[in-house]
Amino acid sequence: VQLVESGGGLVQPGGSLRLSCAASGFTFSSFAMSWYRQAPGKERELVASISSAGGNIKYADSVKGRFTISRDNAKNTVYLQMNSLKPGDTAMYYCRVSGSWGQGTQVTVSS
Repeated sequence: VQLVESGGGLVQPGGSLRLSCAASGFTFSSFAMSWYRQAPGKERELVASISSAGGNIKYADSVKGRFTISRDNAKNTVYLQMNSLKPGDTAMYYCRVSGSWGQGTQVTVSS
């Protein structure tokens, strides 16, 4: 299993970013996918999850209405569209499938 996140960076409050997680080494379309984040000094937390076919989606209360998770099973990729970003969204963002994690991509929201 390999998960490679990309799309992080530095953005001003109120800005947007789109994270991508390219997956390989397993049958992507058969597995639910999740995005987690971990801020310095804090525990890793679930941000959003999406079922294998995309019909069941869940969000953390802190990101509802601002973040959108989606997937493209033809491209073996899961996305996290992040809008109206806040400084509190600053964290390392990780992609996860079953017990496997990507290396993470850093998101920093600051003016």
